Amino acid sequence: MFDEKYKFTCVDRFLEYVKYDTQSDEDSVSFPSTEKQKILLQKLADDLKAMGLKDAVMDEWGYVMATLPGNTAKKVDTIAFIAHADTSPAVTGLNVNPIMHKNYQGGDIVLPNDTAQVIEVKNNPELKDMIGFDIITTDGTTLLGADNKAGVSEIMDAVNFFLSHPEIKHGDIKVCFTPDEEVGRGTEKIDVQKLGAKFGYTVDGSTRGEVETETFSADGVTIKFIGKNIHPGYAKGKMINSLKVAASFIESLPKDTLSPETTDDREGYVHCTSINGNEELSVLKFIIRDFETPKLKEFEDLLKKLAEETIAKYPGARMNFEVQEQYRNMKEILDKYPQVEAYAKEAMVNLGITPILSAIRGGTDGSRLSFMGLPTPNIFAGEHSFHSQLEWIAIQDMEMAVKTIVEIAEIWEQKA
Repeated sequence: MFDEKYKFTCVDRFLEYVKYDTQSDEDSVSFPSTEKQKILLQKLADDLKAMGLKDAVMDEWGYVMATLPGNTAKKVDTIAFIAHADTSPAVTGLNVNPIMHKNYQGGDIVLPNDTAQVIEVKNNPELKDMIGFDIITTDGTTLLGADNKAGVSEIMDAVNFFLSHPEIKHGDIKVCFTPDEEVGRGTEKIDVQKLGAKFGYTVDGSTRGEVETETFSADGVTIKFIGKNIHPGYAKGKMINSLKVAASFIESLPKDTLSPETTDDREGYVHCTSINGNEELSVLKFIIRDFETPKLKEFEDLLKKLAEETIAKYPGARMNFEVQEQYRNMKEILDKYPQVEAYAKEAMVNLGITPILSAIRGGTDGSRLSFMGLPTPNIFAGEHSFHSQLEWIAIQDMEMAVKTIVEIAEIWEQKA
C-alpha cells in the first residue's frame, strides 16, 4: 500500500536533471557518443550512493548501476528498472528552461519564448485527460528532456520511497541508467551479467497505463550506386552519374505503400534516411521495419530487386547491397515469460489505472536487452511529443509512474 502522505521528489529531480545537456550524436563513433552525457550520469551515480546504495557506480562507458537490497526473507527474482539519460539529437537540449502550467484547464498551450510553438489539442488528444493537472513544457526554444529524464527521475524517487518505507517488502532491485538510447546504441556496451537482474522494465513510455511488450523488428540497409566520373567537358557517352542512378532508384520505390508516411498500426515500412554522393558514388541508407521478422527479408529482397533493375538501365553502373541486423521484436522473448507483463498490468490495476497494451512502432533498449538475456518490457513515464520543442509531461503522471514502479516491485515479492 502506497503511503499517500509521501512527499514525492521526482519533479524536483526532473527540473534539475533537464538542466544538463545530454544530447547524443548519431554521427559520432565514440561511446558514449558525447562525453557530456557522463556529467549527468556521474551525478546520478553519486546521488544513488548518497541515498545509501553503496555499490552505485558509473563504469567507463557511462552506464550507471546500483542495487537496492531486498528486505524480505523470500527468494525473489531480482528485477531492474532502466531509463536513459541522453536526449534526442533532433532538437537542442542546451539551456532547457522548463515552464510550469498549473491546473491546466484545456485548450492549446502557447510556449512563451517562441510563440510559433504551440502544443495543440488536436495533435495531443491526451491533453483532454489532463484537466486540473500540472503540466511541464519547454519555453519553446529547446526540447524538454522528459524522454527520458522523466523515467530517470521516477526511478530515483521510487528508490527514495523504498528507503524511507522499510516496511514495504521487496526483493533486490537493480537501478540502471544508460547513455545513447536515442541513437540506437544504448545497450552496445552494457554488461547484463554485471547488472545481475533476471527481469527488467524500461520506464520510457508515454500515456499513463502503457505496457509495451512488442516492438518492430529492424534491419538497416546500405545501398551503394557506383558510377563512372569523367571531366564534364568530355563526358559524352562516357560518364555514368551515380546521383542520377540513385534518383532513378528512389523514383522506383512504391508511392502509396511501404513508407512511414503511408503506413500505420501493424504495417511495416521501408524508409530512406539519407543520401550522400557525387558522380562516382552515391550511398543510400534505409531502415527496414515490421512486427513480423520474416517480412524484413521480403522488404529487403524488394529493395535489392529494384536496385538491380535500376542499374540495368545504366550500362556500366554497379551496385553494392548490405544488410545490417539492428534489433528484433521483444515479444518473441517476452511471450516466454508472461509474468513480466502480467505483474506490470496487475500493479496498474491495483492503482486504479487501466492498462494500455500497445505495440511500439519503433524499438527500445528493451528490444535488445530481451535478446541479451534480460526480458524487458516498457512501461509509461508520462512523456509526450518527445524529440521536439512541443514536449510536455504532467506532474500527476510522473507521480503515478513512481507508484507503479513501487507496486511492481511489491507484486514480485508477493508472488515469490
